[in-house]
Amino acid sequence: MFAIIIGAVLLTAIDQVSKFLAVANLKPVGNITVIDGFFDLTFVENRGAAFGILNGHRWLFIAITVAVTIAAFFYLNKMKECDRVHNILKFSVMLILSGAWGNALDRLFRGYVVDYFEFTFINYPVFNVADIYVTVAAFAMIILGLFYYKEEDYNKIFHD
Repeated sequence: MFAIIIGAVLLTAIDQVSKFLAVANLKPVGNITVIDGFFDLTFVENRGAAFGILNGHRWLFIAITVAVTIAAFFYLNKMKECDRVHNILKFSVMLILSGAWGNALDRLFRGYVVDYFEFTFINYPVFNVADIYVTVAAFAMIILGLFYYKEEDYNKIFHD
């Protein structure tokens, strides 16, 4: 579990550095077109979740992060030493922690989450590195759950 925590801290640091750069370089100009009609770097102060849902409820999101962290530590502690595929599950948990911590740090210290990646060809919320972590982890967990793990695999992952 120690390696997962260290990995999550390092990934959170990468997220925070990217947000620092966005605040320093993108906030003053607001928007930089990278690929016209497809992808921009757009500075957004997100005070809610995706699409601004629950705008202004930062303490709720911080509480959710604490709950996610407790649940992740609980399950990581229960997980047995496992094979390569189960390590994908552990890596996914590490990504979820990194994303949750990165956005929680923004909410704690800035009062908002710094978002800056924008696909302009679709109506999709502006997002950041922490959001990418959570999305990749969720996708991996869904794929593992739907197509790889069987009931007996879950029994092998966790102690009875």
